[in-house]
Amino acid sequence: MVIEYIRYTVPPEQAGAFEDAYARAGRLLEDDPHCLAFEVARGIEEPQHFIVRIEWDSLEGHERDFRSSNRFAEFFASVKPFLSEIDEMKHYERRGGGGR
Repeated sequence: MVIEYIRYTVPPEQAGAFEDAYARAGRLLEDDPHCLAFEVARGIEEPQHFIVRIEWDSLEGHERDFRSSNRFAEFFASVKPFLSEIDEMKHYERRGGGGR
């Protein structure tokens, strides 16, 4: 599994539109067989900061298969207005953790 983190700084007046865009884009992620889970989180202390976390089955599943699918075109159209707000977009591998 690969985890993609996308960190955004979104002007406060665009926060609602950003959340709406990811609500639409999220439905496309839910339908993709390579996407295992995703979440959108908004900063508490600094509400202009958002983190999008997407779990992919593999890097190839994300970069090759999802990005060449029809879903990606729709996904990209939803989030495209916020591309200039991206501070970081990277892939990570889990190395530890826990939970209840």
